Amino acid sequence: MMRFWLKAADAWRAVRAYRLRAVFCSLSVALGVGAITIIVAATEGAYKQAYDMVDRFGPDALLIFGESEEARATGRREKNITVEDVEALRQAFPTAYLVVPMSNRGDMIVAYRNRKHSTRLTGTTADYSRSWSWPVTEGRDLTEQDVKGLRNVALVGRTIVQELFPDEDPIGKSIFVRNLAVQVVGVLEERGSTGPGHNLDDRIVMPITTAMKKILNEKDRVQAVRMRFVDAKRMEHFEAEVRSFLRKRHGLQEGQPDDFRIVSPREIVKFLVALTGSLVVFIGVTGLLSLVVAGFVLANLFLLSVNERIPEIGVRRSVGARRGDILLQFLTEAVTLTAVGGVLGFGIGVLGGPLLKHAAQFPMHFSWKAFAVGMMTATLVGVVFGMQPARKAAAVHPIEAVRKGS
Repeated sequence: MMRFWLKAADAWRAVRAYRLRAVFCSLSVALGVGAITIIVAATEGAYKQAYDMVDRFGPDALLIFGESEEARATGRREKNITVEDVEALRQAFPTAYLVVPMSNRGDMIVAYRNRKHSTRLTGTTADYSRSWSWPVTEGRDLTEQDVKGLRNVALVGRTIVQELFPDEDPIGKSIFVRNLAVQVVGVLEERGSTGPGHNLDDRIVMPITTAMKKILNEKDRVQAVRMRFVDAKRMEHFEAEVRSFLRKRHGLQEGQPDDFRIVSPREIVKFLVALTGSLVVFIGVTGLLSLVVAGFVLANLFLLSVNERIPEIGVRRSVGARRGDILLQFLTEAVTLTAVGGVLGFGIGVLGGPLLKHAAQFPMHFSWKAFAVGMMTATLVGVVFGMQPARKAAAVHPIEAVRKGS
């Protein structure tokens, strides 16, 4: 062990003696490792965001939209789920402890005194906050009496409070939703946003009966249904059963596409992983190319260094150094340079990550894994590309080396 540390000390002295070579080698490795670090951080960030979204969405939940994939792709808005479908789902799936219909409308103008704000309206039932695990922090929740009585009441998000009631308690106040006077009975807990343009707190929630008949002019069709099941481990099975059930109710024949769309936790993870893939491939190719270039730079500089240091090698061999000692010394020098480049590369990745996050709104998460992968990659480059120069140095005959040095 002592012999190894002595060789490591010799290698470090050699690195310091050839500073220009060390700078070029380390910087070339740092660029590649920086790219690899960003890849790992981006991948971890995407998975972390995916699982955070699954937790927020609900690992035991399905969200069924009354529009097909084709309608979604072309921008059409279809409502193929009826109130009867919702009740049929409630009766057919006793394992679903919540079946909550929803009707949404964006760009809804709400007003209080001389203040106006454009927000999103959601019409739903008394189970809305439970279905999204979204508690009411002030006032009260919607009730079954509100829904059955078509009452003009509403829950509001924090953004509505900030826009319409900056200096007042909103509970009990009446706001106008279009031309309908609605009393604020509760405030939802702050949730933040899921990305650019997706502020979850910018919404008003009303009884679905009130919203459909007094504002949206809808008779029997809803936009979406949210279902939560008792057994979260069987979500794929429940998703298949719900799809089959709705296809039969809608009279769809085999081969016909669904006229609805089901979003599950599995779909959320697949979407974000696919989103990550293209960026990972691009940065990954760039990083690998940078590392290969760095490896060739290191190999060439070390081969030149071997020729310059033949006298030194001869002296070491003449005083008892073995071929293995020379091989280990040059390999240790190579790995030391690439390790320094690895540390610099991790720093480049940490500094470059926020820029990517800001420019592309891409999730980044730096952890020990990013550092470990970067250092392992840097070490591998040092060993692989430093092996040939190290072998050449070890193969130098001591007598010939001494002659060249004299």
